Amino acid sequence: MAATTPLEQGVGYGIVLGLGFGFALGMILVTFILRRYNSELQTSEMFTTAGRTVKSGLVGSAVVSSWTWAATLLQSTGVCYRYGVSGPFWYASGATVQILLFATLAIELKRRAPNAHTFLEVIKARYGTVAHIVFMVFGLVTNILVSLMLVVGGSATVNALTGMHTIAAIYLLPIGVIAYTLVGGLKATILTDWIHTFILLILIIIFSLTAYASSDRLGSPSAVYDLLVEAALRHPIDGNAEGSYLTMRSREGAIFFVINIVGNFGTVFLDNGYYNKAIAASPVHALPGYILGGLSWFAIPWLTATTMGLSALALENTPAFPTYPDRMSEADVSAGLVLPYASVALLGKGGAVGTLLIVFMAVTSATSSELIAVSSIVTYDLYRTYFKPNASGKRLIYMSHTIVVAYALFISTFSVGLYYAGISMGYLYLMMGCIISSAVIPATLTLVWKGQNKWAAALSPIFGLAFALVAWLVTARKDCNSLDVTCTGSNNPMLAGNVTALLSPLVLIPIFTLIFGMDNYDWKSMMNIRRGDDHDLAATAGVDLENTLGGHVETANEFSEEQSKLLRASKISKWTTVCLTIAFLVLWPFPMYGSSYVFSKPFFTGWISVGIIWIFCSLGAVGLFPIFEGRLTLARTFRAIALDLTGKRHVKTIRAENEVTDGERASDAATPKETVNTETKVE
Repeated sequence: MAATTPLEQGVGYGIVLGLGFGFALGMILVTFILRRYNSELQTSEMFTTAGRTVKSGLVGSAVVSSWTWAATLLQSTGVCYRYGVSGPFWYASGATVQILLFATLAIELKRRAPNAHTFLEVIKARYGTVAHIVFMVFGLVTNILVSLMLVVGGSATVNALTGMHTIAAIYLLPIGVIAYTLVGGLKATILTDWIHTFILLILIIIFSLTAYASSDRLGSPSAVYDLLVEAALRHPIDGNAEGSYLTMRSREGAIFFVINIVGNFGTVFLDNGYYNKAIAASPVHALPGYILGGLSWFAIPWLTATTMGLSALALENTPAFPTYPDRMSEADVSAGLVLPYASVALLGKGGAVGTLLIVFMAVTSATSSELIAVSSIVTYDLYRTYFKPNASGKRLIYMSHTIVVAYALFISTFSVGLYYAGISMGYLYLMMGCIISSAVIPATLTLVWKGQNKWAAALSPIFGLAFALVAWLVTARKDCNSLDVTCTGSNNPMLAGNVTALLSPLVLIPIFTLIFGMDNYDWKSMMNIRRGDDHDLAATAGVDLENTLGGHVETANEFSEEQSKLLRASKISKWTTVCLTIAFLVLWPFPMYGSSYVFSKPFFTGWISVGIIWIFCSLGAVGLFPIFEGRLTLARTFRAIALDLTGKRHVKTIRAENEVTDGERASDAATPKETVNTETKVE
């Protein structure tokens, strides 16, 4: 690492604590306004599901924010530094397709189990206790691994930029997140997700335009291209076509591509945070929200890494680079320090501040999603299922709050152990697929195939994990005759473990189906999942639960109409997501990979131009579109604030008028309640 830091420690503490508490105070104010004027009571349902009425723009921004980890920015920039232009694309495409494919699962979840709070409730309803416990373990391990990557990667970056002690950063980063998550629950998380995403996209645009348009050190794609050609002459990449940084033909990059795809299936399909977003979405907005989010997210790692990773390669031979005259060490690259070092070389202290803000936004927004995900699992799948089935809404809220605080403390403490053990964010990122991916296919089939029996669902993840660990460690031992961090974290062992984990259920499930027989599930038990009883909270607040957001009890006709819309969305989602997946994984990259094409200067300029155009489209889709989509609610709320502050209308009158408006739109925003006719056919 560099001996000195570009920023003072005070800047680190100011951003970590100041911005954290700023967001917390902002969400407290927003929660107060929504409760005062829009009758948004913080019930157990509201805390966990945001009333199940979130529109596609906010769903999209929430998906982008949740999927933009510290690793998204730091790891993608690192693979660009290692493998050249192929690295950012392999990272972005290999992690976009999971979001796109998950859109289909999101629709199936809302169609099959409209009252669920977590995907684990669906497992319990279909298979019973054994499978439920197995998937609960895999789900919690997924959340733990993701949370560790966020905190470990974020704290390393804060330390590199400000000199703030890593342990202090580990414990202080989650504080502001805890505060606004406790106050506003999933709704606060989704609203802050939008703010974080908006700021993040603006900063990425600033970095990219600086590198490719205005910088006196770089300033154009042409200048960057020339410097990359020189860099390849100084230190060519083994396994790349002509040793160049300007080719998609990269042997090690392709291996990373496979590891990336496999690992990210686990962290999307098993992370309850993504199911939370699907549950929070209004039924007709789930599909467009996830498609919008997936396509918008692609530009973030692609352009960020293509800008900052290539800037690091172009500038590391200049005195402006923090490690000059040496190249970055592998330990620094794995720790995610390419991005901060490149930003300092490109923009000096301003770049350091920008990177600190980017990483802070990524860490805190994704951490809030993990806090809600874990609290909902422990509250509904553990506490309400096995300890207190008749828990009141007030008790469920208390448990959720307790778990948010306890989990944040646990993750910070665990991160300290990893710090002293020398385990970096890069190692965790590559390893996660080995640990969790064996549960992906069984979890997916739970919602899309009626033939999977409970033993196939419960046993295939366990056996798959065992096979993956054997493949991972045996390959490591064979490759380098060692089982240390360096060897087990290298590409070949990780590739063997990740692929074995994801694909082993394709063999195991048919075997267990032959042994125990094929199931013929009728999908009815999922419809019987019940919501929390929040009448005690409504009574204490002196409001009618029916008039609160998401409190409307749907009629049988409304439910039937909604199911037909979801069935249509299900059919659309399947062909749409498959076509987009083939485009991202095959049609776009592999002609260039197979031909060993080395980018010409005009082609590289076009490549960069597409990335910059895409990031502006992302800003419009998940930054500006949510404002347009919520313009009526925003206008109504600002009008209510003005009338209240000027004394022209009493708050009770304002609230009554808003309740009438909400009632007129209830059929569009409502979600099925447990009182609807569960005999309605679900195909």
